[in-house]
Amino acid sequence: MSGRPVRSFANQSEASLELRTHHEDLAKLYQFLGIRVDEGLLLEIFMLLHCRVPVDVLLETLKEIEDRDIEVIMDLSLALKLYVTMMIEDSKDGMKTEMLQKEVFLFEHIDTLHREPMKHLKAVCFVQPTPDNIVHLENELRSPKYESYYIYFSNSVSDSSVQLLAQADESELVREIKEFYMEYLALTPHLYSVNCPFSSIPSRIWEPDSFINSRAGLISVLLSLKKSPVVRFQNGSEQCERLAREVANAVKRDESFHFRQKEALPLLLILDRRDDPITPLLNQWTYQAMVHELLGITKNRVDLSKFPDVPKDLHEIVMSSDQDEFYRENMYCNYGEIGLNIKQLVDQYQTKFKSQAKVETIAEMKAFVESYPQFRKLSGTVSKHVAVMGELSKIVKQCNLMEISELEQEICAKSEHSKHLLAVKQILARSSTSEIDGLRLAMLYALKYEKNSSKDLQPIVELLTHNSATPDKARRLVSAITEYGGFERRTSDLFGTASPLSFTKKLLKGLRDVENIYTQHTPLLTTTLETALKGKLKESQFPVATSQSVERPQDIIVFMVGGVTYEEALAVANLNKSNQGAVRIILGGTYVHNCRSYLKEVLQSTYAGGGAKKGAMKKDIP
Repeated sequence: MSGRPVRSFANQSEASLELRTHHEDLAKLYQFLGIRVDEGLLLEIFMLLHCRVPVDVLLETLKEIEDRDIEVIMDLSLALKLYVTMMIEDSKDGMKTEMLQKEVFLFEHIDTLHREPMKHLKAVCFVQPTPDNIVHLENELRSPKYESYYIYFSNSVSDSSVQLLAQADESELVREIKEFYMEYLALTPHLYSVNCPFSSIPSRIWEPDSFINSRAGLISVLLSLKKSPVVRFQNGSEQCERLAREVANAVKRDESFHFRQKEALPLLLILDRRDDPITPLLNQWTYQAMVHELLGITKNRVDLSKFPDVPKDLHEIVMSSDQDEFYRENMYCNYGEIGLNIKQLVDQYQTKFKSQAKVETIAEMKAFVESYPQFRKLSGTVSKHVAVMGELSKIVKQCNLMEISELEQEICAKSEHSKHLLAVKQILARSSTSEIDGLRLAMLYALKYEKNSSKDLQPIVELLTHNSATPDKARRLVSAITEYGGFERRTSDLFGTASPLSFTKKLLKGLRDVENIYTQHTPLLTTTLETALKGKLKESQFPVATSQSVERPQDIIVFMVGGVTYEEALAVANLNKSNQGAVRIILGGTYVHNCRSYLKEVLQSTYAGGGAKKGAMKKDIP
């Protein structure tokens, strides 16, 4: 998990590392960092610490041990946490400051002008290795404002860039330069994004910046997890093939990928969103997915400022599984369960509040002070989730989402054209149906019955005008979805209509383990991953871009061009849980979509959508 050192500019003393932990504490540390290590290795590392060997010797020895015997768990959040910890530790030189103890940091952008010199502080610089950032670092080093500099790049940096920095460092203040592979967003331990909302342009080719960022982000994911994988991609997708070839070449040529591998090589599977255009259109009923669909989650933050009943201090809240225990334990619960669990949380808070209401004796005061941080944390958790659930409930009721969602699931799971056409028209005719929900139903109908000789889109498009859309806009959006992910664009039998046998299998699979009518739909990703785990992925459908192959992988890293959804993240979480650690899957893509962001992606990627620019699309998506 260590970052790759690029260059040291100053001779550093061989400071000794004090022994601050017992053998049991070391075991807990490795467990926290997500590293599996047996008792013998723990003892070997413990003896190194006990002997107080020089730091550089210790780190080199630990690296050799890790490369030889330690298996890093597939946890993206822990990978990035460890990198950040290492940055801070590198600059502390064993000293603890009051600021760090209180988790107070001074943040500055590298391009900020007229910053005041602070020679008593050390600077930790974390930047992308772009030409502009190299120039900013050169300028900073020529006119230094801090005592020393520890520079960390989010991906591989060229030797020429390092040489430019060395020439600019006339005062010899740079203590370290390393590559820490963090060019992606770790949203949960098993979900990542490279944060590119628009992946392609018409003709099904990459949007240039998205390709650069996706390549860099995906390589960063592999390096941070220390994986040198077999690379497979979805056949028929030029975008998937191009990305797969680029990553495969990097794995082959870059010495950073020379990791010790297990017998079963990891698998990198690059998929295309177009093969499953259905999943991002659906309303969601699990907590995390529902919040993103109805309120929107951006970098683990939710903006509630547009809702008039939400207090000002809750206008922006953090929804992070790392920081919020209640959210972590309930983000995959369904709508009914989360309501009950929030009620229990409120009851717990009220009980706690009553117990603290009477503070008279010294002992009671002492107990209150000791529990006050937890009390405040519980209070904030209650306020946040009550506010979120309150807004979700209002939207569900006002927009009649239960009835709409039931129809969405029926269209996905069954083939009853006449019944579905009538139901879609009835819902679109209501004034209470929102524009976005009308578009969902129209697009689902267009995709499901694209090849049905009885399909009738004209009355559906006309009814969409009742919800403020112009006929041209409605027609353009409905046409765009079939151009984006219609029958001719897909390589899979998404609706199980290729043969009676495939339809029967899909129907039986849909009836099995269905909790309620709102969760009948299963993402195509689930079927693909189950096939991969059985070693039955056909090379005609998923060609291999590397010289090696693997039949039954234990570690699978998925990257979806065009973005993923929280429903698919739930599917991956369930697969990980059911396999109990025997198989580990990580999911990511260009973006994590809700319906609104997905429709912008569709418009950007199609001629029917006009290959719309970002500014124009705001007028098209309600």
